[in-house]
This record gives sequence, C-alpha cells and structure tokens, in this order.
Amino acid sequence: MQKIIRGFHNLSASPAGCVATIGNFDGVHLGHQAVLNQLAMKGDTLGLPAVIITFEPQPNEFFSPDKAPARLSRFREKVEALRCYSIQQLCVLKFNKKLAQMTAEDFIRQLLVDGLNVRYLVVGDDFKFGKNRQGDFAMLQQAGEQHGFQVVNMHTFSVDNMRVSSTRIRQALHSGDLVLAEKLLGRPYRMSGRVAHGDKRGRTLGFPTANIHLHRRKVPLSGVYAVQLFGIAGEPIQGVANVGVRPTVGSEKALLEVHLFDFDRDIYGEHVQIFFLQKLREEQKFADLTELTKQIEQDCQRAKAYFANA
Repeated sequence: MQKIIRGFHNLSASPAGCVATIGNFDGVHLGHQAVLNQLAMKGDTLGLPAVIITFEPQPNEFFSPDKAPARLSRFREKVEALRCYSIQQLCVLKFNKKLAQMTAEDFIRQLLVDGLNVRYLVVGDDFKFGKNRQGDFAMLQQAGEQHGFQVVNMHTFSVDNMRVSSTRIRQALHSGDLVLAEKLLGRPYRMSGRVAHGDKRGRTLGFPTANIHLHRRKVPLSGVYAVQLFGIAGEPIQGVANVGVRPTVGSEKALLEVHLFDFDRDIYGEHVQIFFLQKLREEQKFADLTELTKQIEQDCQRAKAYFANA
C-alpha cells in the first residue's frame, strides 16, 4: 500500500479514476482478502489504482461505544495486514457527527464522484450508508448508471459452508477455538504493540514478562495461551501469554504479558507481534502469589508440550 489519505479534504481524484471498496475490514480475514484480490484484479485489468475506503472510529463505535464489539485489529494492525495486498491507497474518513448526518446523495457525490472518481465499486449487498442509513446497494447502482461507474457486490466467502465474518471470528476467540479462528483468518490470530515497562512482578516470581499495552476499549480474547513472538532477531520465539486484568494482583486495563522461554534479552521499546496458537486456560484469581507461581509453572509446561507436539 503506497498511501494513506485522511479525510474528505485530502481527496484528490485522478482523471482516469480508481476502483474502490468500502468497509471496516476488521481482522482482514479470508472474506476480506477475497474482496481485496477481486479489487486488485479489476484494477489491473482497467489499469486503475485500487482504493480501500474505511472509517475511524468504526460507525458502530461512534453510535454505540459501550455496545460495539471488540475489534479484532487496531488501526495500525489493520494497516500492517493490508500492506500485503495490491492496494494503492487507503482512504480513512473520520466518522463523526458531521459524517453521520451526511445524506446518502452527498456521500456519493463528495466521496465517490468528486472525491475519488470511482469507476468500479465493490460493496456488500447489505451495505447501508448516509443519514439514517438511507443509502443502499440499489441507490449505489442507480448512481453508478448516472455517473458512469459499475457497482458489484462482494463475493461471499465460506468456510465449512458458513460465511466468513468478523463476528464469527470473535465467537471463535471467545470460545477459545484458535484453530477455527486461524482457519477463518488465513493465519493465526495476532496482536501487536510496543514492549513497555511493567511493575516487574513477573521477574520477582521467576517469570519475567514482556508487557504490551493493548490500547483497546475492549479485547476480543482473554486467558492464558501458548504463543509465538515475532518482530525481533531469532523469531519466532516461543512463550506463554496472559491477556486480561490479572485478577490476583489487580489491573484496571487489560494487558498482554508474555513470558518467553529461554530468553533474557532487553527488548523494551521493540514493536512486536504475538501469535496466539492454543488456549491453555481462563484467567483466574489465586489465593496468593505462591499459588499463582505454581500455576504459571504448569502453564509453561503445557505450552512447551504443545510446541513439542505441534
């Protein structure tokens, strides 16, 4: 991906136009990947750049911040995943009151026609847009006939005869089914972030951890996992991770703590990716730190057994 455009005011339509798609692309799963490949192939055929249009925050986070589901990927993680595809531009529109009040007609004119000069648009046939969700697939098709662009719906991508969706992946993560999550994503589920200084409690227990602040309102999974760390020399590095609020010692915000096996390097400040491979148990509260230490030892043994058999 060559360029990120933020906001309507930075749009600059090419005289030749572009091919585009609109969506949240949360997780960049196999269904999304099929759309991106569909878009890139059409762009190749027409000799036009491929553009993704997305929103920050996501619309459901703007309208119902407390009820919106946990994101599979933060914005930075999404951008990292999208770089693997033949997409020339990512157009990021700030979803605020002004955008929420924009009519469907204005959305089409300002974004698709004047802003990007779209020649080919891929959207879900259930896509709704504009004030009070008044715009739909049929309206886009009519606008396309009027302004000279083609509108097609996204190909449904199924695994085990069920449509791949971000919702289905969240359900798999919530139930601890990382095998299904990987099957739907096309890769193991991962989180990324910068290694930060923590309270050093793990070190005093004999299990030093790399602490990664998640910067999320909600987290799509919690518990203890066998993981691999990528992003530093020697990758992948095996370990065991805890995601959650650490009920034994107490924490206000969810934290990702990773204990790496046979590892003693200083990696503070490094940006790393954590791949979640098997859930070992739920997060739980222990009577004291001695009980917690015993359980961590067992978690490490189980994780090492998983890697030995993988």
